[in-house]
Amino acid sequence: MPESSSRVAIVVGGASGIGAACAVALAADGCDVEVADLPEVDVTSETSVASFFDAVVAEHGRVDVVVNSAGVSTLMAVADHDVAEFRRVVDVNLTGGLIVMKHAARVLTSGGSITSLTSLNARQPGAGMAAYCSAKAGLAMLTEVAALELGPRGIRVNAVSPGLVVTPLTEPAMGIPGIEEDYLANTPLGRSGSPEEIADAVVWISRAGWLTGEVLDLNGGAHLQRYPDLLAHVARAFG
Repeated sequence: MPESSSRVAIVVGGASGIGAACAVALAADGCDVEVADLPEVDVTSETSVASFFDAVVAEHGRVDVVVNSAGVSTLMAVADHDVAEFRRVVDVNLTGGLIVMKHAARVLTSGGSITSLTSLNARQPGAGMAAYCSAKAGLAMLTEVAALELGPRGIRVNAVSPGLVVTPLTEPAMGIPGIEEDYLANTPLGRSGSPEEIADAVVWISRAGWLTGEVLDLNGGAHLQRYPDLLAHVARAFG
């Protein structure tokens, strides 16, 4: 099949939140966008991810941009942490990131770009967030390793680390009294971000031809202060 005349982008985890905003922004930037998300594509299944990438190549002839936005979270103290729940969060956020990068590397050619969504929690610890912080920190380092390995092929690998952005993933926490206020009090710009602001950065990275191995903090300066104590807020709210 003849190759598309537009850049072809895959957004993994693109059905809602930041991923959906990335899909819209990349389409507005002229890309043909394919969205992968549950239940059709499971990032913890290598067979599922590989089949999706193969289908996109079969339809469009190539892939130029890959965005990995899949993610889940949980809230548990280390001393009480359910091991299966820890593994679930790490499997989606970190192992899933590896699987997406592996199959992106298989189909991308020189000039291609991979961008993952990590988190403020890749560098800033939060009480009760052992699984999520560990997974996102691992994804940030995986980004740097992949950039080293794929750079000689002309493939760039970067990440964006958002602070507080209200999405389906963060909405449950925002409903607990005091949490959103604590976030904003520790954000120098004094507000949360929008999915569209994160998507703008992802589009820019997809075109930034000399940028690789970067984990971009995009959080209104929140990395300069402290992370809210979510466990304390939950204890006050629910006893």
